Amino acid sequence: MSDDPMERLKAGVARFQEKIFPEQRKLFQDLATKQHPRILFLTCADSRVNPNLITQTGPGELFICRNIGNVVPPHGTQDGSVATVMEYAVEVLGVEHIIVCGHSNCGAIKSLLDPNDDSQVPQVTDWLRYAEVARRVAHSMHARKLSSDLLITATEQNVLAQLNHLRTYPEIAARLSTKMLQLHGWYYDIASGRIDEYDPQEGVFVPLLRKAQSRAQVS
Repeated sequence: MSDDPMERLKAGVARFQEKIFPEQRKLFQDLATKQHPRILFLTCADSRVNPNLITQTGPGELFICRNIGNVVPPHGTQDGSVATVMEYAVEVLGVEHIIVCGHSNCGAIKSLLDPNDDSQVPQVTDWLRYAEVARRVAHSMHARKLSSDLLITATEQNVLAQLNHLRTYPEIAARLSTKMLQLHGWYYDIASGRIDEYDPQEGVFVPLLRKAQSRAQVS
């Protein structure tokens, strides 16, 4: 296998066209003219986070938005790229769920907590102002030093902050009020593969599969 990254990509395209596509030709033909994803998955641009892999979903199942730090600028700001994705997902595609997914060892959150080297990435620093509340809450919960617990807390608090930003959009608020839409906050641990989901009743992140098992027992 070549070490050249572009050659690796070309080899992957060849495998897709020669093996994967023929096996799923009918699916791709159906998707060629329409899509109906029911979930908007908003996560970090980090290369280690693969939404389709960790959820085992296929083409057409997730509408995906990715950026540094899985950030959602509040309604009315000038940063409209995320807003356009969200608006299209809600108003045109009619998604029923929005997941905001943070992840372990996030470089954006590290930068938020320790901004000493931000001179190299001024636009990232400016972008992360929408996550400032996560830094402040995390520091109020932990000693003022960069630690693994502080990083996890800040990442989780950033997920909650972005969910709150989503609620500032009129189209989101309207659908939440009529229960046509649900918001979910996830934390993905890369090393273990574990996913935690925020439980508003408990006020903490709990294992996602524990919640799924509990719902199954109730039903």
